[in-house]
Amino acid sequence: MKYFDNHCMHKALEFAMIAQQKGDIPIGAVIYDPKQKKIISSGYNSNNISYDPTAHAEIVAIRNACNVMNSKRLEGCHLYVTLEPCAMCAAAISYARIERLYFGGYDSKFGAVDSNIKIYQSNLSLYVPQVYSGILEKESISLLQKYFTNQRK
Repeated sequence: MKYFDNHCMHKALEFAMIAQQKGDIPIGAVIYDPKQKKIISSGYNSNNISYDPTAHAEIVAIRNACNVMNSKRLEGCHLYVTLEPCAMCAAAISYARIERLYFGGYDSKFGAVDSNIKIYQSNLSLYVPQVYSGILEKESISLLQKYFTNQRK
């Protein structure tokens, strides 16, 4: 299991770097299907470059995975994302019935899983995934800090 944690999170970091190269906030996500033993979908933040406020890495990965699985539910699948999901993404994870959520860095401003509103501890969630946080946290946060430092220059 640990192999997949690190492998999948490294892949999510690769997609975060793609977002950065394209001029967007470096957040990446992958969806792993343990039944197929493979990553079935990926996504990176593209809301700034696509002018789409819903184009967060998690949403893009969920949309792609639903198309791959030909289903609106991703039961049994695992989502790896480099930053704690916001309220929109946390709700989408719940609606998609993703079994496990792994995230890298905490988001003290917009995070909705372990920070701020803690959506999965409220009555707002139809389904609550198992949550594992801090996976490659330093790498995830470092990428974001470098991006925002460069943006301020």
